[in-house]
Amino acid sequence: MRASFRMRDLLNPQRLFQRARYSYQQIPTSLSVENLNGALQSLTSQNGAAWPAGRRRCGIGKISTTKSIILALVTLLLIAAFGRQGHQKIQEWRDSRSDLPYHWQHYHRLNGYYYGIKALVPYSQWQPENGYNQSIPISQQENVKLPINEEGPPVDPVKFDPYPVDSTRQKCYLHATEEGEVPDVYAYPGIPQYMTEPFYGDYKALGMDDGMCFERFGRYAAYGYGYNETMGGMGPGILTEQAGAEKIYEKTGFVDYSNVDWGTAQQRCYEKNQARLSGAHPLTGNRKISRQAYILRTWTGFDYQPHHIYAIRAMITELNLKSGGEYDVHFLVHVKDDSVPIWADADVYRRVLEENVPREFWNMATLWSESQMVMYYPDPFPGNFANMAGSKLHGVYRSAHLPLQWFAQEHPEYDHYWNWEMDIRFTGHYYDYYTKIDEWARQQPRKGLWERSKRFYIPAYHGDWANFTKFVEQEIETRDRPENNPELSGPSPVWGPVKDFPNAGMLDSPEGTSPPTSYEEDNYEWGVGEDADFLSFNPIFDPALTNWVFSWDISGYNTDMPPPPRRAAIITVARLSKRLLDMMHKEVFAAKHTMFPEMWPPTVAYHHGLKAAYVPHPVYFDRDWDLSHMNQVYNYPENQWDSPFGWGEHNMLGSSFYYNSGFSGALWRRWLGMGENSEGGRVWEEVGSGRMCLRPIVHHPIKHENGPVD
Repeated sequence: MRASFRMRDLLNPQRLFQRARYSYQQIPTSLSVENLNGALQSLTSQNGAAWPAGRRRCGIGKISTTKSIILALVTLLLIAAFGRQGHQKIQEWRDSRSDLPYHWQHYHRLNGYYYGIKALVPYSQWQPENGYNQSIPISQQENVKLPINEEGPPVDPVKFDPYPVDSTRQKCYLHATEEGEVPDVYAYPGIPQYMTEPFYGDYKALGMDDGMCFERFGRYAAYGYGYNETMGGMGPGILTEQAGAEKIYEKTGFVDYSNVDWGTAQQRCYEKNQARLSGAHPLTGNRKISRQAYILRTWTGFDYQPHHIYAIRAMITELNLKSGGEYDVHFLVHVKDDSVPIWADADVYRRVLEENVPREFWNMATLWSESQMVMYYPDPFPGNFANMAGSKLHGVYRSAHLPLQWFAQEHPEYDHYWNWEMDIRFTGHYYDYYTKIDEWARQQPRKGLWERSKRFYIPAYHGDWANFTKFVEQEIETRDRPENNPELSGPSPVWGPVKDFPNAGMLDSPEGTSPPTSYEEDNYEWGVGEDADFLSFNPIFDPALTNWVFSWDISGYNTDMPPPPRRAAIITVARLSKRLLDMMHKEVFAAKHTMFPEMWPPTVAYHHGLKAAYVPHPVYFDRDWDLSHMNQVYNYPENQWDSPFGWGEHNMLGSSFYYNSGFSGALWRRWLGMGENSEGGRVWEEVGSGRMCLRPIVHHPIKHENGPVD
């Protein structure tokens, strides 16, 4: 009955209507600020349509009764003043905007992203354009002029070096002859004036420098970008705007990557630095420097374009060669033809690999197939609450975690494993980003961590991270505990392993997962200094409180009982510890438990008391959202249908990071100097403020990088 009820829930005509009406690609040009907001600008303080009331800001009390009466009287007077004419204007505006099915489309468009290096200012002078729907964005105010240095960038790019001083780190090279030192990455000290502020997530919370920006040449020239094949490059970027790029090439030179074997280069780097990567750290005598596997999920038939190659070279160089072997980058290649016996014939294995992976990456690739997973994790897996995908359990769509678990068993030398996708791009420096995330997660206390991790952190609304932590602790008492259904969602707050539910039959949890004290007695001490077992890039939510379509894809549990309480994080990109992957492996192999891949790792961490956190990385939007409304939509949906993790996912279309984002690809291609929706490109940048310069942003998904340059 539970599964059939879920099926009926899916028949929501509103969702079908919305999907049929909307295309992100039409947004930047078909909607102007004047059309969206002009008609109501003189009628409302929101400069747009009326919005649902958001929850109150942190620390701000509710409006008093006296003020409420005064506000009501003023409102009645305004309505009377506008009268029939005002109502007619609103109705005419609504009729003219009938092609905008989503509320967020009525917000002002943000343009600060597209300002370039000719408009750089020191961080101390930077003003973000965001008005948060309380005022028109600065970039669109008629009396505001963008400061442009017509002669080019007002400052020179500087080397970006995030590596700590360590005399034990041995230098690594591209070739066995110890030749071919990889050049550095360059950034600009400053930000384009009126650059947009992220809406949720925060650089400062992660300890990142938010006063620098990266443009395409400083970021990728070191890896073959911007020069042709005769010089060892790959071509893209040659025809784009290049003012000031010569200063970068003077420092990086032109590296020929045509004969590089990245797999053996990584192995050599590890061997040179093996002493510092095992045992106590030679400088501190304390914890070792952990080894981490950075795993790119790819497949046979994948079309590797130049921009894929640049990004992968950057990952290997910055994470492995420059760090002294702290990370190893791997390809985990899905062989889609199940009839190919890659596990039985070495010659077949090598042929498939070489036909489907670029030569420079051959020695860092591992093949797997679904039929191999069937043998490794054999049936049966009795009982499934609802297979909404309608596909087989061992298939990659429903069990992308199985080959990752297998890989961890085959490579036990790593402490952590990053699961990464081929359609992600990053404008920042990989080593800087991941080490800052690593350190941030290590310093997080376990108290309130699950509760913080289920919420979107909006700095301009919640304040700094310390204030957000206090706010969440208050909400645990005033909201989470009173509204919690333990049978459906598990205990609140989460404190240690969660096994007290009817459908248990659970395996023993690893050592060190039981709390040393009660929740109330802990003073934010337990977990500080402990590496996180699971790091996600979207909130870790309770799928039982949403209409997320795969919420009931749970196998191996007794379907005569309620489904176990569980957690999920949309998009499978994450960092998983060795002990988490070992626990996942045991649950699948020994207990025959498994779930949909976005639900399985966080649920195993949840059940076994492992440390899990949502990383508050900065996420940007193409519209100037009202912060109260954003908080309401993302953190307090009025019902399960409105959750951004279910049928409220349309709210993510204008974000820089989500599985269905349209803005992410458009922003990335503009940063590469390509035209998008009749905007951008070489001439646009030359006559304007130059090429874009963005702070570190994770872009997902990037479905193509083939835009016009002119």
